[in-house]
Amino acid sequence: MSDAGPRDHARTEVGAGGTGAAVDEVDRIVAAWRRERPDLDVSPLTVLSRISRLARHLDLARRSAFARHGLETWAFDVLSALRREGAPFRLSPGALLTQTLVTSGTMTNRIDRLAEHGLVERLPSPDDRRGVLVQLTPAGLRTVDDAMADLLAVERELLGDLPEPDRDRLAELLRTVVAPFDAS
Repeated sequence: MSDAGPRDHARTEVGAGGTGAAVDEVDRIVAAWRRERPDLDVSPLTVLSRISRLARHLDLARRSAFARHGLETWAFDVLSALRREGAPFRLSPGALLTQTLVTSGTMTNRIDRLAEHGLVERLPSPDDRRGVLVQLTPAGLRTVDDAMADLLAVERELLGDLPEPDRDRLAELLRTVVAPFDAS
């Protein structure tokens, strides 16, 4: 990925919580806000600013992993939705809309582009003479499988040496934070 990992930019000092953990840019920003506006509770910054920074690193890492396979993020999203479906790796365009949260016009364009690259094909729906199904081609299956393997390697690198129990706990905490957004 890049030469400098996220931990390379932190200094070892007593963190904002007094734990002796490395001090990062978020700690410095929070300390400045607390100094300048002691009347404000800036504690959400300690979590959400780090999530925002991590999201930027994750986005760059994902784009890089997908680019090695000639994919953009949207293409991986469509191909992986088909792949997760299991053999024969096909869905209706409507089901793809639901899984990828885009408009029907956008999905039509995406399917067209993936078909032009030989990654998907349109097949007549056996249940509806007017309908079609979108299916991975053998090249699409290889591409999404290879891209997924690279993505997981990059994501493991982003998590670094975080022990499995800490990963599990972090996943649980993030699920709690995200749940209200997923419910709406």
